[in-house]
Amino acid sequence: MKMTPRNINLFSAMRLPSAWLCGVRVKSIDKKTCVVRIKHRWINQNPFNSMFWAVQGMAAEMTTGAMVTAAIRESGRKISMLVQNNNANFSKKATGRITFTCNDGHLIDEAISTTIKTGEGQTIWMKSVGVNEDGVVVSTFNFEWTVRVK
Repeated sequence: MKMTPRNINLFSAMRLPSAWLCGVRVKSIDKKTCVVRIKHRWINQNPFNSMFWAVQGMAAEMTTGAMVTAAIRESGRKISMLVQNNNANFSKKATGRITFTCNDGHLIDEAISTTIKTGEGQTIWMKSVGVNEDGVVVSTFNFEWTVRVK
């Protein structure tokens, strides 16, 4: 499967139903950047009438994980991937349409080539920033991905 927004969204509908039902949708992806959008709706809200933090986390993780998955597929090797650690900062109430963007794709190729050469696991920190329709940052997520040749 080629890693296009359409194919990732179809995969999400079949294998990640909670993300699909909450409205997590990949809008664009390439080797360096991935963009995911989600709209605040009844199904993904918290009691304070904003988007639940875990839904924001699903969208943010998708921006990083989709690029890691694409790079692994491109390598042609069997490589495991796992989020080892993460942290988040919430700076504004998330309402309306939120766009998460990760621009850290350049970090992935080096980690994959190193794990292929050495056989040792490698870690990379990737950041995803969520902004509302006004361009105001609502949350920032950092994910520590580990990759290791199987």
